[in-house]
Amino acid sequence: MPHSANSTLTGIAFKVASVIVFLAMAALLKAAEGVSAGELAFFRSFFAIIPVVVFLAWRGELVSGVKTKYPMRHLARGLAGTGGMMFGFYALTKLPFAEATTLNYATPLIIVVLSALFLDEVVRLYRWSAVILGLVGVIIISWPRLTLLSSGVDQGAAIGVGSAMLACLFAAIAMVQVRKLVHTEKSATIVFYFSIASSVISLATLPFGWVVPSPTALLYLVTAGVCGGIAQILLTESYRHADMSVVAPFEYTSLIFSIGIGYFVFSDTPTWHVLVGGLIVVGSALFVIYRERQLGKAQPEKEVATPQG
Repeated sequence: MPHSANSTLTGIAFKVASVIVFLAMAALLKAAEGVSAGELAFFRSFFAIIPVVVFLAWRGELVSGVKTKYPMRHLARGLAGTGGMMFGFYALTKLPFAEATTLNYATPLIIVVLSALFLDEVVRLYRWSAVILGLVGVIIISWPRLTLLSSGVDQGAAIGVGSAMLACLFAAIAMVQVRKLVHTEKSATIVFYFSIASSVISLATLPFGWVVPSPTALLYLVTAGVCGGIAQILLTESYRHADMSVVAPFEYTSLIFSIGIGYFVFSDTPTWHVLVGGLIVVGSALFVIYRERQLGKAQPEKEVATPQG
């Protein structure tokens, strides 16, 4: 249904707020140094349940929000989403903040490929061109970390780039699964069961390098989890007030915010590779959204979610 101008502006405000809170979550996780990716995923997921449950209870949707007829579908989505989260968090520990965040923008482009392969969607020349151009942007961002011709390449950072790409792949798989779930499940149900599944799945990494966090790191981790839940609520509310095709492009305001956070919080100076490559990837993803809107499908907008969902 059409939204009023005021409602649309409210939706955009909620979307931008969700972007900022998601980035704050990522910054807190990066600041909790020495914590493994699996442990980061657990805290991000487990403590996100708190604000989600409070919000559902406040809306009187707690009972309906936990009802589902498709637990295995939620489990499959949880496996893919948690894999994407873990690889993304690992990349966050190995790369500058803005670089790790910008590489996430490849996810909508991978969704186009997966949709063509597994959902039998017709992908025309324009969108394939956008995917190829986006890949060029990713290569530009990653080149200083991956080139074998220069000396002194940081192998840890190169692995971080690979992890970021795997995170995009798993996130895209999860979003394709979400496309199927939204036909039968409420958004609150999908969010709730993902948080539960991700918390349980990430516990499986307990024998592989978990540490007892310091009081400061523990504060960062718990706050990051709560921020993740709040950001998810803000994102949901943005779609309640405005069409997804309207608010989705505002996801890319995170490019500006992430560069600012990286510079002022982590003293990361953005390179021209990140700036140029990031603009190419963002432009490619925005073109995909534009084409989908023109075709009347409005599909990828749903998938342009947060860094680390």
